[in-house]
Order: sequence, then C-alpha cells, then structure tokens
Amino acid sequence: MTSPPVEPTPATRVRTRRPAPPIRRITGAVWAALVIVYVVWGSTYLGIRVVVETMPPFLSAGARFVAAGLLLAALLAWRKGAAVLKATRAQLASAALVGLLLLVGGNGLVVLAEVSVPSGLAALLIAVVPAWVVLLRTAFGERPGAGAYVGVLLGLAGLAVLTLPGLSGEVRIGGVLTVIVATVMWSAGSFSASRIPLPANPFTASTYEMIAGGLGCLLVGVVRGEQRGLDVSAFSGRSWTALAYLVVFGSLLAFTAYAWLLQTAPLSLVATYAYVNPVVAVVLGGLILDEALTWPLALGGAVVVAGVCLIVSTERRN
Repeated sequence: MTSPPVEPTPATRVRTRRPAPPIRRITGAVWAALVIVYVVWGSTYLGIRVVVETMPPFLSAGARFVAAGLLLAALLAWRKGAAVLKATRAQLASAALVGLLLLVGGNGLVVLAEVSVPSGLAALLIAVVPAWVVLLRTAFGERPGAGAYVGVLLGLAGLAVLTLPGLSGEVRIGGVLTVIVATVMWSAGSFSASRIPLPANPFTASTYEMIAGGLGCLLVGVVRGEQRGLDVSAFSGRSWTALAYLVVFGSLLAFTAYAWLLQTAPLSLVATYAYVNPVVAVVLGGLILDEALTWPLALGGAVVVAGVCLIVSTERRN
C-alpha cells in the first residue's frame, strides 16, 4: 500500500480531543483501505486457524507482529529516511498502549481462542466490535446518530442468525468467551487511537504498535510456558506458509491500512470491517477447512451487509 495522499497533522490531533470531533472525509483512498481490511482481514481468521494447528498461539502471534513491524520500519527508512521513525516519548507510549490493546488483548486472544473455535465462528463473534465502539463514543459525549445505532442493532441481529445452532457445531464456551473479551480489548484500542497523541505519520504509528504488540504477545507466550518442549521441526509447512501470509498481508498490509483508517476515517465506518470480515471468513473456512456452512449464512450475511450499508450512509451524511 502506498502512502496516503494526506496525512493527519498535529492540529487534526488537537481537534480529535475536543467534544465535537473533526469531520473526516470518505475519499477514494479510504475506500481502498477499507476493501483491503474487509477482504484481507477476513482471510486472516483462516490463516490463524492453520498456524495454530502446529504452532503455539501467542509465540506465533508475537513473531508475526515483530517481523511485520521491523519490515515496515525498514521500508519506511528506505523510502523516506530514518527521520520518519522519530517520535516523542508520549507518542511512543501511546503507540505501545494501542499496540498492546489491539494485538495482545485483541488479536492475541483471538489466536488463542482459535485453538478450539472454528475460524468462521471466531470472525462472527468479532462482529460485536462496533457495538462496543458506539457505546464508548456515547460514554465520551459523542452522538453517532440514530442510523449508526440501528446499523449496530442490525449487525448484532445478523450475528445472532449466523450463530444459530447447527452453524458452529460443538464449541467450548471458554473459547467463545475469550473471543468476546478480545472484542472489548480491540474496541478500546481502536477508540483510544483516535484520542491520544500518536506519531503524525500513521505508518510510523503502525510500526511501533506492531513491535510493542508483538513483544507483548511473546512475553505472554513465555509466561504461559509455550516455549517448553517447543520443537520447531514439528511445525508444518502449511503453518509456516500461513504465518508468512499473516506477516505480509494480515499485518504489514492490512494492519497498516487499519492504522491509517483510524486516523483519517470516521471510527464507526472503520468498525464496519467487523461486519464484512465474518462473511469472508465463514466462506473461506467452509471452502478450505470444511467448516460447516448452513442456511443461516445467507440470511445472517444479508442482515450484516444491511447494517454495514446503514452505518456507511449515516457517516457520509455527517
């Protein structure tokens, strides 16, 4: 993904801390980044499921994000010079906080859950993210509008239909609860990113977020004892391929696009990826991993898309 045409300035960041948030235009670049997040992140649930077939969850997630963060740092330094990576202590601390919330609490817990939860169901459960985001915005004095609230309700209704008995089969409740906790952490990270002083260049912010989040995942993995008896030779080629895909596409490309969107697009619009990703994930899980596909997919998917359209149209009018 190339650099966006316009990057948020420090003045923009000051405005985001006022009660009335700045108007963020929905440009062609925003739509392109949304498509990347919609499609690529929808496929990462499949990739994660394949990775944890033979690799430990938090250690593999940590390796993924540290590798992606270092690659992005190298690309930025090569294209724009090392000065682009400069950041104040406050900006580094903010980036670390967002990275820990998004990648340790959010993504890391999803990776852990997918040891026992099908990739499609994990993605479906993530659809609750916009509901938490809207609640957070409301708690801080923002008013997303009636359309956004109705869109969230439609999305949750679609989630309910998609998770009817028969779609997911027998799943451990612990795995489901882990994903729900992950959605809360991810929502908090997304909400914080629009209100705290991150580096002005969103790609620089993404670099530090991924490195901090990756190191956090590695630490959690060590604390959990995932390194004990670890046999790298037992990792399958299939898992290695999936991990490489997650590094390049899921992290380097899609997460960077997401980090940019958090600073340039309306937050409730960015959160709509959580409605589209499940549809992509369920289809891929069924086609590639033979995860169960039933009639709720068509009905629930239609309701989900309706919710996305309503939220998008509401944001475009605001």
